[in-house]
Amino acid sequence: MTGRFTVTYHVRSTAADIDARAQGIAVEQSVEMPLAAIDDPAVLSDIVGAVEGIDDLGGSMFSVRIGLATATVGQDAGQLLNMVFGNTSLHDDVVLKDIAVPETLVQMFGGPRHGIAELRFRLKLHGRALTGSALKPQGLPTEGLATLAEHLARGGLDFIKDDHGLADQHYSRFAERVAACAEGVARGVRSTGHPTRYVPSLTGNLDQLRTQAALARDVGVDCVMLAPMICGFPAMQALVREFPDMAFFAHPSLGGAARIAPELLIGGLFRLMGADAVIFPSFGGRFGYSHDTCRQLADNARRTDDGMKAALPVPAGGMTLERTREILDFYGADTMLLIGGNLLMARDQITRETERFTRAVADHTFA
Repeated sequence: MTGRFTVTYHVRSTAADIDARAQGIAVEQSVEMPLAAIDDPAVLSDIVGAVEGIDDLGGSMFSVRIGLATATVGQDAGQLLNMVFGNTSLHDDVVLKDIAVPETLVQMFGGPRHGIAELRFRLKLHGRALTGSALKPQGLPTEGLATLAEHLARGGLDFIKDDHGLADQHYSRFAERVAACAEGVARGVRSTGHPTRYVPSLTGNLDQLRTQAALARDVGVDCVMLAPMICGFPAMQALVREFPDMAFFAHPSLGGAARIAPELLIGGLFRLMGADAVIFPSFGGRFGYSHDTCRQLADNARRTDDGMKAALPVPAGGMTLERTREILDFYGADTMLLIGGNLLMARDQITRETERFTRAVADHTFA
């Protein structure tokens, strides 16, 4: 593998120091040693990072573009993260802003196996936005979660996912929960005729993730969710390759622990690793993402000009039924609106409230 790819960092610095700071990042993210100690011409010419440009953004912030050798990535998703932001992530004056992913890495990692088009095909619907909710709270026993799944499915949702806090706890073992919730959703589907999908959350080490994905497949589930920043990019890479018929939802948990721009991390890197749908905290909810960040994240997820399929953006995080029109007008039809706690507030009227939600989405007219 030859060539370079460009990585963009936002660096807080003085004008007097930025050239040296940029060169320091280029070295740190490539060979991590004094250049004077390297006597191999090929390493100096082909491997050492190269500063390609510096732009003054104002306010002591600079955009720094660095060319890194594609060969240093190998074929490892974790190594990609290591090379673009490994040591430099330890410096609190730097944010990883963007990566111009070359065709060689696109071909290597592949991106979504299914994407928006396949998710729509499975549900036999086109033209409208998709709907989803979450099974919670954590601590509810399996029987309660399965009953909740049935009530939500009877409301006509497209996707019902586990809350990301559900794992393999003693009060709700994964094997029991996935079978019970899949059957609860199936009862709802028999009632409505709408092919609602259940999306269990996979957790644990790679062996456990594989076992859970296989258990989900065995009970007829064709969508699962994982948190790439917790399970790790290499584990996600392995699962996407080993379960090609499964659609993968990526949850953003721990995504704010590193200074990686969310539009790159969630909208870009999660998709590169194979996420068919990316969940993210939308503006106006419990989290502080701006309108611009949310729009760029959704646009990155839905890209197709880079040779990969479009992933479905899933705005979430404190969404309410009353904001349905606002959110859909902002994100457009190729979106899944995820409302969790606001629906659960309805308690014994949750099916009726869910029906109100799904009707509002189905009736929405896009300009």
